[in-house]
Amino acid sequence: MNIYNERILALRSLMKQNGWDAVIITGSDPHASEYTAPRWQQVAWFSGFTGEAGDLVVTMYHAGLWTDSRFFIQAAEQLEGTCIELHKTRVPGAVGIPEWLEFKDISVIVLDGQCQTASWVMDLCETVSRTHECTLIDAPDLLPGLWTDRPDIPVSPIITLSEENVGMSRYDKLTDLRKFLILKDCDSILISALDEIAWLLNIRGEDISYNPYVISYLFVSQSEALWFVTKNDDLPDQDTEDSFRELQADRVSIMPYRDLKLILQEIFEAEEQTVFLDPSTLNFSVYKEIEEMAGKDNIVNGRSPVPLWKSVKNETEIEGMREAFLEDGAAMEKFLFWLETSVRSGVCVTEWDASEKLTLLRSEIPGYRGNSFANISAYGKNAALPHYSTPVQGSAVIRQQGLYLIDSGGQYLFGTTDITRTIPMGECSSIEREDYTLVLKGMIALSMAVFPKGTAGCQLDVLARNPLWQNVRNFGHGTGHGLGCYLGVHEGPQDIRQNFNPQPLLPGMITSDEPGLYREGQHGVRHENILLCKNLCRNGFGDWLCFETLTLCHIDTSAIIRDMMTAEETAWLNAYNRRVFEVLSPRLDDRTAEWLRIKTLPL
Repeated sequence: MNIYNERILALRSLMKQNGWDAVIITGSDPHASEYTAPRWQQVAWFSGFTGEAGDLVVTMYHAGLWTDSRFFIQAAEQLEGTCIELHKTRVPGAVGIPEWLEFKDISVIVLDGQCQTASWVMDLCETVSRTHECTLIDAPDLLPGLWTDRPDIPVSPIITLSEENVGMSRYDKLTDLRKFLILKDCDSILISALDEIAWLLNIRGEDISYNPYVISYLFVSQSEALWFVTKNDDLPDQDTEDSFRELQADRVSIMPYRDLKLILQEIFEAEEQTVFLDPSTLNFSVYKEIEEMAGKDNIVNGRSPVPLWKSVKNETEIEGMREAFLEDGAAMEKFLFWLETSVRSGVCVTEWDASEKLTLLRSEIPGYRGNSFANISAYGKNAALPHYSTPVQGSAVIRQQGLYLIDSGGQYLFGTTDITRTIPMGECSSIEREDYTLVLKGMIALSMAVFPKGTAGCQLDVLARNPLWQNVRNFGHGTGHGLGCYLGVHEGPQDIRQNFNPQPLLPGMITSDEPGLYREGQHGVRHENILLCKNLCRNGFGDWLCFETLTLCHIDTSAIIRDMMTAEETAWLNAYNRRVFEVLSPRLDDRTAEWLRIKTLPL
């Protein structure tokens, strides 16, 4: 029997013993993270699905995985042979988990409240209660009896970044947070989102692959800041010890991660206080514990101010990001030159070989701290999977025809990068060239956008889609996400997508521009640059904003259908490629620079 079916059967046996009707298993961790450490990859353990977004619901008669369009093809392949059915989200007519459970004959729902946000559980309870009474059980210890070799909570070396590196001290950031508490008439706040903690304390770690985070909680009041983090007392390292001393000198107390509830209990027993909580990131278990300790009337729910502060980069961060894209761009050009010359000379290059070569080139950059996500190295039909997972063994050989897509990025001490290039490897079909050109037109349209202050990303999304829509084509994922500065490759609160998000784009925000098009079993196209939102001008009609393109890597013109390009689009493309050559060629060897000169000749 399939191992995943065996695990579902073992779970159903546990459900039967305890009288549970449904179990919800989430793909997140206690900190609402997009990417998780191995300890919290419980959806993959139960189902075999390895995408970053997926939740599993198991009843006595049904097992379903809910995920979005980025992973439809991947999920269908990975769930094949299991008893688990794919449920598609973010598509017309989609039924979410709460709505699906609403009309089921289910009286007892069980979930791991440590891995579900408080807001999601509250919405679940409200939705299900519309049709019938239901008992919700928080079972954070659900898995140990089944997942016997579950990994421990990770512990990695911790470093600190100085004000010179990031442009603002942790003292000033915590001062701003305390001012926020005064405005909200609150005494304290508990922050659980790992990117927020890393930004506030100017610390970085390696607890989660590709994300420089430390698994922790941060409690801040007017008189103290308590950082709850796991220490490796058996194998202490100098970076961590130095970091702890620096934090303590700034009046940040280091507390054991496992003692969060115990210490908060002491604080709330000693003095009644009003605590600010963000239910969209704080997990349900901790939220309910604080509600019991502090009293429901002493909790103020709201959005943490940190994501917005973090999204608006200061001048030091912006210059760091420019440096990151400069260094990264040179590595990309070296990679693309190597790829083209290798394939054309008859060298057998697989998707995995290409991925490893790019990682090697990035690793030679001073300040490199790893990739910002797993390279998506996809040739031909594999590029039709937006989040294709390149296999180590048996990956496709890249040939002298069709399209190859590489979506990748690096983490550097001074910034984070994310770039996608779709590369014509030789002769392309007419439909490949059409799709390539239409997606590029959409990327250029968003890059050239001029818009009034107060405009949200959802109001600009149509610019990137319109060339595709005019040709009755589309893509299912968002057009743009925020980008951290030596933090997460995906961040908010801003984005550019069809879903309504009222957050305006602000000067200093850095956002991706990555329309795509995917034909299952044939090919995929995605072009991605990173944009910095900037002030343009002020006139009688108001304040105006625009974008600066940070990405430096040429766009291949060989697959473009020239008649489909407008004069304005062609001028933008020629100017962009010319700038790429002028900036990057001095950093390349003579052969690569000459190759790049030819690649960037005007269209």
